[in-house]
Amino acid sequence: MKRRTFLKRSLPIATVPFLVNGFSIKAFGKGSIFEQLLGAATANDRVLVIIQLTGGNDGLNTVIPLDKYSELSTARSNIMIPSNLVLGLNGSSVTGLHPSMTGMRNLFNNQQLAVVQGVSYPNPNFSHFRATDIWLTASDSAQDLMTGWTGRFLGEEYPGYPTGYPNTQYPDPLALQIGSVVSTAFQGPSVNMGIAIADPNNFYQLVNGTHDPAPNTPAGHELTFIRETSVQTNLYATSIKAAAGNQNNLSTLYPAARSNSLADQLKIVAQLIGGGLQTKVYMVNLGSFDTHSAQVDVTGGNQTGSHANLLAKVSEAITAFQDDITLMGQQDRVIGMTFSEFGRRIKSNGAAGTDHGSSAPMFLFGSKVKGGLLGSNPDIPNNAGVNDNLEMQHDFRSVYTSILKNWFCVPDDALNNTMLQTFNTLDLLTVSCSETGIRSPAEESSSLRNYPNPANSSTIIEFHTNGGNILITLFDETGREIQTVTNGNYPSGTHQVELDTRHLQKGIYLYTLRQGEQRVTRRMLVM
Repeated sequence: MKRRTFLKRSLPIATVPFLVNGFSIKAFGKGSIFEQLLGAATANDRVLVIIQLTGGNDGLNTVIPLDKYSELSTARSNIMIPSNLVLGLNGSSVTGLHPSMTGMRNLFNNQQLAVVQGVSYPNPNFSHFRATDIWLTASDSAQDLMTGWTGRFLGEEYPGYPTGYPNTQYPDPLALQIGSVVSTAFQGPSVNMGIAIADPNNFYQLVNGTHDPAPNTPAGHELTFIRETSVQTNLYATSIKAAAGNQNNLSTLYPAARSNSLADQLKIVAQLIGGGLQTKVYMVNLGSFDTHSAQVDVTGGNQTGSHANLLAKVSEAITAFQDDITLMGQQDRVIGMTFSEFGRRIKSNGAAGTDHGSSAPMFLFGSKVKGGLLGSNPDIPNNAGVNDNLEMQHDFRSVYTSILKNWFCVPDDALNNTMLQTFNTLDLLTVSCSETGIRSPAEESSSLRNYPNPANSSTIIEFHTNGGNILITLFDETGREIQTVTNGNYPSGTHQVELDTRHLQKGIYLYTLRQGEQRVTRRMLVM
C-alpha cells in the first residue's frame, strides 16, 4: 500500500475513557505506549505463518482416500494417482499423500503435520475472487466484510495502530507478507495492519542496501529517487535489516534460489524469525493451482505433471522451513497453516484437469501441532456426476478460531470481536494457553503490583514467579526506557524489589515484567 494511501486510511478509533489514579487515559493520546502496553490482549511471542495456495487446490489428489479408491478411479480415471505410489501415513491404512509430498509425509509421521479433512463453509462460492475474499475476511458466503480476520485480531491486540508505531516496545511490523500487495487478511478496522516485501529479490536488496541498476535517463533518475525515498520512509526497514543480519539460514534442504518461489519466501520468514523480528503473522503465496487442464502428464504417468510439481514445491518448502527453524531453536514458537480458496470437483473433466469444487484438506505444521488426521475421508458416490461435490466436515473459521484461542491466547471478548460469531474449536495443538504462563486478569493482578502507589521517594515492586529469569523494566509514558529494575534468576515464590523514585519527575510510569513468553505491565504514579 502506498504511504499516502496508508496515512489517509489512518482514521481515528473511538475509545472509552477511563481513569488511572485520577488521570484520563485520553490524556496520554491515542496510540501512546501507555495505551499500547495496556491494550495488548495476549502476551506471548508465538508466530503464525500462513501459506496461500492460490487457484483452488485439488484435495482429492493431494490427500488420497484409499478406502474410496475404486469410486474415485471411476470418477477421475484420467488423472488418478496409481495406488501403489500413494505415500502411506503412520496410523492410517486408508489415507495417503500424493507421491510428490515425501517431506510432508515425513513431518506427518514425526507428529509435526496435521491434516484437517473436508474444510469449507456453508454455501461455498466458486468464484476465485469472491471465495478468496471469504477466506481472507472469514465472512459468511453472502456477507461482505471490509476487514480481514488477522487484521481484526491485530487491531484488538494493538489499539491505535499506526499512530505511535513503531516504538520502543513494538519496533517491528505486526504482520508481514512476501508479495507486492498487502493481503486483505491483514486489513484492520481502519488501516492495514501489515506491510509487504515485494519479492525475495527486493528483500535482499533491502538488507544489502542495493538495487538493480537504474538506467541513466530522466526516468531512471526518478526511479533512483523513489527508491531512496521509499527506504527512508519505510519505518520498519531498520528492524527488518537488523533481524536479517542477526541470523543466517541453517537448513541445507532449501532448493536452489528461484527454483521454488515458496521456498524462497519461507527462507526469508525463517531468517527473520530466527533473527528476532517479533512479527506475529507472516503470509506467503504459491499460485497456479487452478488446474482446469493438464493437471497431470498423461504421457509420463498421472503422478507427474503440473499438480505434482506444485505439491512437490509445497512439500519441499515446508520441510526446509521446519528444518531451518528447528536448527535455529525457534520451532516451539512457530506454527504454519496452508489454505486454498476452494477444492476441486470429484469428477475430472475431459482436459485431464478438474473444475472448481467445495471442500478440501488444510495442513497445519509445527512442533506444537497435534500431528495426525482430523476428520474422515470424504464420501465418494459410485458414479459421481460433473456437479457432485464433497461435503463440508469443518468450517475453515473453526481452524482460525482454534489458532487464535489456543495459540495466540486471545480472550473470549476479543475473539468474538475478531471472528464476529462463534465457531467450534478443534483439537489442533499439543499446547494450551494455560501452559504458557499467562494468567487470568485476576491472577495477573496479584502476581505483579507496587506499593505505595502513588509513590513518593520509593516504592516496592512485588511479583510472584514459578522460578526462572525475571526482567522488570521501567518506562515513561512516551515509551522511553528509564531503567532496568531487576534482571536475574529467582526461585519459585513471591519476591520484592525496591525502586528509588526520587530521581523521577512527577507523572505516570509503566513497569513491565518479562519471564519467557509472559509479559505483564502495570502503571504507577510518582507524586
